[in-house]
Amino acid sequence: MKIRLRSFLLLAWLLLQTQAFHAGELKAGVGKMDITRPGHDAGDNPPFAKALVLSSGDTHAVIIAVDAVATAEIGSIRDPYLANVRAALRENFGIAPESVVINASHCHAVVAENVEALTIEAVEKAWAARVPVRAGSGKGHEDQIMINRRIALKDGSTVDERHAYSLPPSESVDSVGPIDPEIGILRLDRIDNGQPLALVYQFACHPIQGIPSGGNTADIPGFASKIIEENLGDGSAMAIFLQGCGGDINPVLYKSVTLPRNGEWHGTKLALSTLQAARKIEASDDALLSISSRTLEVPLADLAERIAQMEEEIDTLTKALKGTTLNFETFLPLYVKYHLSENYPSESAHRYLQDELLGKADWKTLDQNNKAALDAYIANIRTMEKLTRHQINLALLKKHHARNRESGPTASAEVAALRVGDFRLVTFPAEVTVPIGLKIKKRCGLPNAFVSGYTNGYLYYAPTAAQMKNRGGAQEDSDCLLAPGWEKQFTEAAVSLLKSL
Repeated sequence: MKIRLRSFLLLAWLLLQTQAFHAGELKAGVGKMDITRPGHDAGDNPPFAKALVLSSGDTHAVIIAVDAVATAEIGSIRDPYLANVRAALRENFGIAPESVVINASHCHAVVAENVEALTIEAVEKAWAARVPVRAGSGKGHEDQIMINRRIALKDGSTVDERHAYSLPPSESVDSVGPIDPEIGILRLDRIDNGQPLALVYQFACHPIQGIPSGGNTADIPGFASKIIEENLGDGSAMAIFLQGCGGDINPVLYKSVTLPRNGEWHGTKLALSTLQAARKIEASDDALLSISSRTLEVPLADLAERIAQMEEEIDTLTKALKGTTLNFETFLPLYVKYHLSENYPSESAHRYLQDELLGKADWKTLDQNNKAALDAYIANIRTMEKLTRHQINLALLKKHHARNRESGPTASAEVAALRVGDFRLVTFPAEVTVPIGLKIKKRCGLPNAFVSGYTNGYLYYAPTAAQMKNRGGAQEDSDCLLAPGWEKQFTEAAVSLLKSL
């Protein structure tokens, strides 16, 4: 009897262990939908809504990557896109709203008006296609395709690299800011055949390089994902790009005027670096799935004082513009002449030497007058360039100041945190600048922890408190709703959430 009882208890224990294992078994499914707007053909690099559904027992997490500039406020997708997608997934599958994470790549693709329905359909496909998987995480490295677009000048000010205005003269440049070369990678392999099912790769860079025609495109991430999918495993895996803290990071060829604008080169480099790292990752059956979120009430800025200061600065710059004898047609050939020959710009050397022999200074006097006129014209150009930067950034400040006065002292910001095995991700709904992501990763001390902006909403740019002292000088600091206190709130919440997963 005792032997039978022991055998029964042992069998019961084994059954319980088996049930507990299956309850914690990680399943994943992927689905995607082309979201190109009709009439805006994107050729072989169309924008997608891609979905990854993860399940472990009663825990579910949905990662949605949308090839769009944002999921609210700007671009083709507007509120209440996020709320509606979450509501549909809750109704259809019982997925809690806080378990749905939607990241915008920030490419400037023109997407379909029914993007909401297409996104839901992508998740439906992923939900239906779930299979048991192993998970592995790691890091890649890419530092050739991007540059920090903030440029520190020798006078202590900071400007940024935009097509909306010109760069400062090279002789005034002091330094540039940091980049984040890490590629955060989550690889999911099917248990049944060992083939990769999905590769999530996270990277910080504005995907705004475009294509030579200037047409619709998923830009850098689209090119990268296509190459990854064609070269990973048997070619059936889905590559899912998540934008990182790219608020102040541009493609390295963004302002080039000697090459056609084309994100394909950048995407190819990113893909190759991602594949190189992904192939070294070892997947494990033991992959914990966890997701949590916290809503912060982040402070909004009062921009009235800075607006008044900038208006005075613009008035001063305008008054600094002076009349000059030159126009563009006379300036350009003179500028070329005086940079071809320093000593004899206006005539052959022997004419100058003959003047000296005769005790004259006719040519030298002409040169002095022309050089003074050139300096005056160039001074006007530099002043004009400063004016354009000031006027564009002042308009951004005024727009956000008016909005902040209407909305009150704070704004709600959802911070989501996800863990799949050793892969950890924390998010914020704004264009977070790279120093913040670097700081959070360092402070949390976790090997495969990553930070993504552009997720679950859009609150425009989110620069550091130090960068905000430069309001009016760069877009990140001007196209910004937030007050400096937001950085500490987010950093502390992000570190706490990452460590708690």
